[in-house]
Order: sequence, then structure tokens, then C-alpha cells
Amino acid sequence: MNIRLVPFLCLLVFSCVNRQQPASIQNVSAAESVIAPVYVTDSVRRDSDDPAVWINPKDPGKSLILGTDKDQDGALYVFDLQGKVQEDKVVRGLKRPNNVDIEYGLVLNGVATDIAVTTERYTHKLRIFSLPDLKPVDNGGIAVFENENEAGFRDLMGIALYKNKKGQIYAIVGRKTGPTAGGYLGQYLLNDDGNGQVKATLVRKFGLYSGKKEIESIMVDDELGYVYYSDEGVGVRQYFADPEKGNNQLSLFATTGFTEDHEGISLYRLSKTTGYILVSDQGADKFHIFSREGTRENPYEHRLLKVVKVQAHQSDGSETIALPLNKTFQKGFFIAMSDDRTFHLYKWEDIAGKELKTIKP
Repeated sequence: MNIRLVPFLCLLVFSCVNRQQPASIQNVSAAESVIAPVYVTDSVRRDSDDPAVWINPKDPGKSLILGTDKDQDGALYVFDLQGKVQEDKVVRGLKRPNNVDIEYGLVLNGVATDIAVTTERYTHKLRIFSLPDLKPVDNGGIAVFENENEAGFRDLMGIALYKNKKGQIYAIVGRKTGPTAGGYLGQYLLNDDGNGQVKATLVRKFGLYSGKKEIESIMVDDELGYVYYSDEGVGVRQYFADPEKGNNQLSLFATTGFTEDHEGISLYRLSKTTGYILVSDQGADKFHIFSREGTRENPYEHRLLKVVKVQAHQSDGSETIALPLNKTFQKGFFIAMSDDRTFHLYKWEDIAGKELKTIKP
């Protein structure tokens, strides 16, 4: 899950028709409440898993939500900001697509091209599509973790895209299982292969793994240059996203207070250096919200600020957008997968409540 910045969008004024009532907070008890979504997407066919959002630079109200249908005959679904499926853009026939992420401006045939990348578990390949048309630009798929034939060592799961200050774009890829001493994640540089299609070059393998469950959710903070991933049942690990800065772990946080698996990670940006990191507590239908910035004493200390309970059930994947999109989502929004084959869309201010800040619309 990767923060995307389109700064000039904040200067625009947007409008759209709000088809449903605003989200409300439903009381469960005096101690806990459940946040309701503004919209619930149309259902995917089999098994919803992970969302990503493409921001339309010309009209943010026409941005797109992408979501995987994780099945052996799976798909990459596309929805509008009201959760309505865009059938003409849906990519079908994928072999268990797991996670998906988006990046802007990969140069193909001399043209800056926005891309969506999803992991295809059963073929051990990355599938890459141009945006917003969802056309393949990967020559049928790019094989990764080659020559690693141990059971499960090539079964792809997580994906996050990183764009550095030079404009280079990397795919950081995880798998269902892998080595525990380091090298669980693979980082691949994406380039034009000379024919307008994408090629991937392995740059490094890095990342500790507890061996307890698996690593699925990965998120990159482009601005600050960090990659985070959920070591399920243990916590969230932080590393430099830039290969040149080394493979040492910077922090391990979110280690207590979780009911079950650590899952989806996403980022709400308040400024160049501040904001919030949201981590799914899958078994409790909750999200733990941590500070993006560290402390004066420890720049990698992420403080727990709030825990929210949502209607999305058993959430694996999530995404957070900190931009004004339309009248409904003036301060950004939060989207979470739910195991009823849908994705839930929340207003950021409903997530933030009185405890957290919001961007100015």
C-alpha cells in the first residue's frame, strides 16, 4: 500500500452527486462504537482482498478504485468513488491475484504512464497494467523469485511500488513464505524493455521474517523513503526503501494489542513529514493508528494514537487517500476490504474523530 501525491489537486474545487447518506457512528456499547462506511462497493465474484486508488489528475472525482478478486480464476476489479463496478475496465482471467498497488509516471515508449501492479500467486508473476485504461504492459507477466523452488517460496502475495527522488520506480514483492534470516522481500527496478513493455530487474532481497505465519501487506512512504510490512502475528517492520541505504531493520512496532493477524497497512499524509499509519487488526475488525513521524529521541518510534472499529469484516487490505476528491470525500477517504466480497469506503473525518487531524479541503 503506497502513498501517492498529486499536490496541485488541493487547489481544485470538485463536485459530485452523493447517492447515500453520510457515514454514522453506530453505538455498540458505552466503551466501543463501530464506524459505518459511506459506500460499500459492488461485490466481486469470489474473494475480495486488496484495494488501491488511482487519482485522476484532471478530475479527482473520477478517480478509480482497484480491488483484487483473489481466486484461481480471479480478476482485478475497477470501481468508481461510489463503489460502482466499471465493467469495461475489469481485468479477468488472472491466476489468484493477491495484492495490488499503483504508481505514477513510468516512462514507456517515451510517455509517462501510470501503472497498476498485481501479484499473480499461481504463476509467480507480476501483472502490470496501464492506467486508466487497464491495458497489459508486461508481455503476459514478469516472473520473479526465479530459481527459488522451495515450497511456497515463489507464491506471490504482497506488492508495494516505490518511486524515488530520481523518478525510478521499484516493485517491492513478498511471498507466502520465505527465508527467516533475511531476504523475504524482493525489490525489482521497473523499466521499459525497449518495446514499450515493462521489464523488472532484481536489485536486492531483504527483510526479516518471524516464520510464524506469512507476510502479505506491504506499504511504501515515497516521500520519507520507508517501506513497512506486516509480519503476521508479530508486528510491523520498517526498512529503508532505497537499496543504497542498506538492509538493516529500522523498527518493529505494533507488537501488542492485536487480536489476530497484522494485515493491511496504509498512510494518511498531513504534511511532508507528518501523518498516520493505519494497520489492520484482522480478527477484531479494528485498525490501529500510529504516528507517521517518530519522536525526537527516536525517529523510528511510531506511537499508537487511536484504535477504531469498522464494519468491514476480517479486513486483509486497505488504502488511505489524503486528498480532496469530491463533496463526499473532501478530506480524503479510507477503504478497507471486507470478507463479504466487497470493499468499504469511509470518510476520513469519521476515522479521525476528535483525536486525529485532517487535511484542509
